[in-house]
Amino acid sequence: MKNRFLVSLFSSFIFFVSCNNQTTETKSSSSNRDTAIGKIEIYDTSAVKLIDTNATVEVIGRNYKWSEGPAWVASKQMLLFSDVRANTIFQWHGKDTPVVYLTPSGYTDTAVRNGENGSNGLTLDKQGRLLLCQSGNRQVVRMDAPLDSPKPLFTVLSANYHGKKFNSPNDLVADSKGNIYFTDPIYGLPKYGEDPTREIHFEGVYKIGGDGKTTLLIDSISNPNGIALSLDEKVLYLGSTGDKHPGWYKYQLDANGNITSGGLFLEAASLQKNAKIKQGGDGFKLDKFGNLFVSGPDGINILSPEGKLLGLIRVYDHPTSNCAFNETKDVLYITADDKVLRVKLR
Repeated sequence: MKNRFLVSLFSSFIFFVSCNNQTTETKSSSSNRDTAIGKIEIYDTSAVKLIDTNATVEVIGRNYKWSEGPAWVASKQMLLFSDVRANTIFQWHGKDTPVVYLTPSGYTDTAVRNGENGSNGLTLDKQGRLLLCQSGNRQVVRMDAPLDSPKPLFTVLSANYHGKKFNSPNDLVADSKGNIYFTDPIYGLPKYGEDPTREIHFEGVYKIGGDGKTTLLIDSISNPNGIALSLDEKVLYLGSTGDKHPGWYKYQLDANGNITSGGLFLEAASLQKNAKIKQGGDGFKLDKFGNLFVSGPDGINILSPEGKLLGLIRVYDHPTSNCAFNETKDVLYITADDKVLRVKLR
């Protein structure tokens, strides 16, 4: 996520200053609050059927360099997530703390490279195989090893567009027809847009078809990031963390998975205005009703399919990058900077 270090530093500074200017009574109240990592806020009555205001935001893993790309693997009852800067995927089976699952996950060369090298977005294809956005290798791949015996062996699904290497594939989603959609912002390049190794001078959204062909769908969104499909796979949603029109986009798809119409769905600027964590639209997932649980200003914003803000899973002092549901969609996992969180829904 662009400027995530500045966001985190700024938030920490504001938090420090505010704490040192409080009265003794206010400090005591804040101290009690800060024993938790977040809270639930309801803005529309329809959100009450989705989440309890007393639900606990739990920390299930901590001390990561930058947690990202969570994916729930129902067949193994495990959560996978990337630590992008550690070039590692971790797994969590519901007990104790997460452990290393796969390394290296996103950069397999031996040459020293700065930037975000590890895997980012993770998902499963329709056969249940693990798909990865490799930020360091700048490609989308499939792991060629069983899920319960992971190895850094990969089949490259897409590494370039018209012979030019991608910037740094970030997030992806697979449909039931064998199509894979992914975003390609500049975040993984050591010098971002000014990186000398950059070959594609736009940030695209692509589709890898069932025939293996990579097609450009969109080249006009600044910093495309999170990506998801509607429950009927007729709508493609995108998140943008860019300075120009940060927020979420919505596009109609035809029977072949190509875009027919669409555009900006909800701008994040209004949400950023009063937020402490002023990030744009990052990763997200859809619940069983088609609502969007999106990483954005101050945590996970809950949006209706029409773009109405229903509620917020506020995460204190940490930018959030993405989230994932379990198979019954009554548990949400959140990657939040150096931590991974869990919230039980209704």
